[in-house]
Amino acid sequence: MITNNISQVLGRMNAIEAMAKGQDAQLKLNAGNDGQSFADMMQQAISQVNQSQAHASNLSRALETGNPDVDIAQVMVAMQKSSISFQALTEVRNKLLTAYQDVMNMPV
Repeated sequence: MITNNISQVLGRMNAIEAMAKGQDAQLKLNAGNDGQSFADMMQQAISQVNQSQAHASNLSRALETGNPDVDIAQVMVAMQKSSISFQALTEVRNKLLTAYQDVMNMPV
C-alpha cells in the first residue's frame, strides 16, 4: 500500500523533472490514482507512516508491560516496518526537494 503510493509519487516526480530538463516526457498527474492530487497522496503516505509508527509503539509498550498476547518477534517486525516506511518517505521528500530545486534553478 505505502510502496504503491511512493512509486506513484516518484513516477510523477521523475516526469516533472524530465519536463523541467526539456526532455520529451508525458506528465500524467492523475494516472492510476483515481483522481487524487499529489498533495492528497503525500498526506495519505504520511498518515500511513504515522499509523505504522503508532502501531509499533503500542506493541512495544504492550511488550514492556508484560502483555502475554504480544511477543518480541511481532514487536521487532512492526518496528522494522515502521522504520523502513519512514526511510522511504524521507527519500521521497528528498527527491521532491531536489526536483523543486532543479525547477527553481532553471533559467527563465
